[in-house]
Amino acid sequence: MHKTAFLANMLCVLFWGFSFISIKIAVLVIPPMSLGALRFAVAVLLLLAYRLCAPRRPGENQKGGGLTPGDLPYLAGSGLSGVTFYFFFENNGVALVTASEASIIMAAIPVLTMSAEWLTSRLFPAQARGAGGLVRLGRRHWLGALVSVAGVILVARVSFSLSGNIAGYLYMGGAALCWVAYGFFTRPLFGRGRSQSYIVFWQNVFGLLGFLPFAVLEHAQWQIPSTSVMLHVLFLGLCCSAAGYLLYAHAFKALGAPVASVFLNLIPAITAVAGFFILGDRLSALQWTGAALVLTGVYLTVLPGFSQARLRPGP
Repeated sequence: MHKTAFLANMLCVLFWGFSFISIKIAVLVIPPMSLGALRFAVAVLLLLAYRLCAPRRPGENQKGGGLTPGDLPYLAGSGLSGVTFYFFFENNGVALVTASEASIIMAAIPVLTMSAEWLTSRLFPAQARGAGGLVRLGRRHWLGALVSVAGVILVARVSFSLSGNIAGYLYMGGAALCWVAYGFFTRPLFGRGRSQSYIVFWQNVFGLLGFLPFAVLEHAQWQIPSTSVMLHVLFLGLCCSAAGYLLYAHAFKALGAPVASVFLNLIPAITAVAGFFILGDRLSALQWTGAALVLTGVYLTVLPGFSQARLRPGP
């Protein structure tokens, strides 16, 4: 287990957990896709400055963040799936279903990722080896993912009455699948020896470009935001987009997609606990139990001997 990867993943989900508070405040003034464009514009500027100061690496046109043409399909695919379309589906889905239902559907990401990883290793072993290797999954990986899903269900305080909004379920399912696609477009880039800053910079660029047409369609709703709202946008751009995606890329490279994705189930627990301390929300005993289950599920996936960060290439 790489301690730095573990800490990077924890800090990443902390940022993403607190992001819901900033999004909730900012979206009252800035339309959803315009907010996405703003936050990723901030992220691209920060990442470009970082790239200009970063040392060169072989195989990358690093001066000014230049793009290596052969990486274009992977960078565009991961940027559009993991940034633009992910937020498009999530924003629309959250508007149509309850927060509890949305949390449960998104909690399926680790299980979907593990299933896709397993299928890839069986159906396309040669491509899997060429993409930088897959993490070999054990029973504790699957158990950890399922335990964390159970924890999210308790944290979300799910009732047995569903909204029944099929479109909302489809949107949230689309968001979950987009995140899985993001992982499979990203992994080959690490197999090519690309740096995290290079990958994340260009993913953010393509994600930003994908946001722009949607933002233009919202122009009738544009208004001048207050200073406090812009501070939330800066937090989203600097911490949740630029730093968040860099931290996740570091964890992704070291731990592999299945293990890194299980940490995402900490986000609902972090948001709930943050609401308890910051907003004064009351948490039930079941919610505290759910948070403990999420932590247990994550722990099971990172036990020494069951989550060696980068295993031998091959299925």
